[in-house]
Amino acid sequence: MIVDFRSDTLTRPTAGMLDMMFSANTGDDVYGEDETVNALEEKLASMFGMEAALFCPSGTMSNQIAIKCFTQPLDEVICDRNSHVYLYEGGGIAFNSGASVRLLSGDRGRLSAEMIEESINPDNIHHPVSRLVVLENTVNRGGGSYYKLEDIEPIYHLCRLKNLRLHLDGARIFNALVETGDDMKKYGHMFDGISVCLSKGLGAPVGSVLLGSIELIKKARRVRKVMGGGMRQAGYLAAAGIYALDNHIGRLKEDHQHARLLAEALNGLPFVRGVLPVDTNIVIAELNPEMSAEHFVDRLNAHGIRCSSFGKGFVRMVTHLDISPLMVEYAIDELHKMKH
Repeated sequence: MIVDFRSDTLTRPTAGMLDMMFSANTGDDVYGEDETVNALEEKLASMFGMEAALFCPSGTMSNQIAIKCFTQPLDEVICDRNSHVYLYEGGGIAFNSGASVRLLSGDRGRLSAEMIEESINPDNIHHPVSRLVVLENTVNRGGGSYYKLEDIEPIYHLCRLKNLRLHLDGARIFNALVETGDDMKKYGHMFDGISVCLSKGLGAPVGSVLLGSIELIKKARRVRKVMGGGMRQAGYLAAAGIYALDNHIGRLKEDHQHARLLAEALNGLPFVRGVLPVDTNIVIAELNPEMSAEHFVDRLNAHGIRCSSFGKGFVRMVTHLDISPLMVEYAIDELHKMKH
């Protein structure tokens, strides 16, 4: 048995998703003529109460397009030091937008209005112009930690007061929403841009959608083209996204329960120093010095269980659509055997 906890990007399309992909009505999306892409964009924009949306090949592209649209060179982006837009998008903020970055140390990646306010630069030629705040929900390196709307609201009001734009890297936003029960349309009210990934916990093979105003998406469409993201008969991929939104949101709670079971097993191991609180589908364990992350990964891999080292002394497991209860049980049994 192979059990792959490396990432929730590893899922394969389900039979129902494949059927919908094969039957999609397509056209040329660069001409705006792919009706399935248009339907996906309209669907997600409506869900979040936003005016328009743009289908992109990846979450990195949708985030980088948003940052490019919201900033200009000599501006500054405020985000957490562990945020995806800073750590895992290839230095794209500097390369694509010519903007600098103000890194903050949030609570497991979550920022507060007070922290952000203290980091806003004065109107002085020696400093870049504070222009954009980026939040991540859920926070990958925070072990799937999430914001509630009540946490975001003070940040929204601060950004309006200080004339800052507010973007949400919502790669795993639905993992947060199934836990909080928060209103999606209220998110749409608070953010200038939201990126939603379809190829993580929702199980689509490819794709992310950027949400925003008509003005933002018009500009974003041009930037997407420049970045090489203008796709043609993309409706086959968009159909998978529509299927995922219709069928895979509610079941995310199952992934979260699987993650909590894994965390409980990890906490019982003598060489595990601790596990970050498990809020959603990401489990991050810190190991004692006698067990390196590489050795831990290799021992599990020998039994068909795959996970990732996540920096010195840390390992990560991510649950997803293709992880069954039987697989979780098998993994827990193998973890228990590592006590000896």
